[in-house]
Amino acid sequence: MLQEIHAAGGEVFGISSEPHTLAVEAEQEWETGFPIVGDPHHELREECSERGWIDVFANENYGHLRERKWASHPKGYYQPAVIAVHKSGRVLYRWRCVPKFTNMNGAGPRPEAAYTCDKIQAAMNSTEDAPLDREPEMGTETASWFRFMLMLTAHGWFIRPRALPLAREGDKESVNPRKVMRRVYWFLAMWLLLLVVLPIGWFGIVLLAWVVAVIPGLIEIHHQFQNEPDPY
Repeated sequence: MLQEIHAAGGEVFGISSEPHTLAVEAEQEWETGFPIVGDPHHELREECSERGWIDVFANENYGHLRERKWASHPKGYYQPAVIAVHKSGRVLYRWRCVPKFTNMNGAGPRPEAAYTCDKIQAAMNSTEDAPLDREPEMGTETASWFRFMLMLTAHGWFIRPRALPLAREGDKESVNPRKVMRRVYWFLAMWLLLLVVLPIGWFGIVLLAWVVAVIPGLIEIHHQFQNEPDPY
């Protein structure tokens, strides 16, 4: 698909809210085939907004990425967005992600590539800027917020929820979602066993103690995710 874009005279760029050194590292490691530009101070983001192209949402708090000691987002990190612009300056396609409970704080699916290219191609015959695509065709389905939080809680061994960030070379890799769900099943089995072997009073005390222990972490990660209301 990248070759088709180049053949049509187009170019593809990726923009990251991390420093340019990390952006280049990602470009080389992932072998993207197109340049990735670091924009840690959001200059490109602000330029796109000033031109009326797209307002990329940025999360100010990235504390849930605390395991990545090398991460750097001086003004916050970008949510995903797609913008296609004609050489005349006319917008051919635009989509942006806003963190919500329904899209796993932006960790959900992205617009499907072929769908996006078709929308861009169709817009070539128009003379107007393309509107913001609010209901694109996504590549995969989104997990429910409950399931998503359950996975993060399991990743933190049911005490302090932990995000599942991409690992840099040399980092300890995050547990993949399938293994995280195995932890959930074992955790539920443990509670069923406790319900059987403990008096109901003791079981209630243990359950209450766990709830008290896990709530601060749940509150913390909700604040960090900065979810917006669904109508946003």
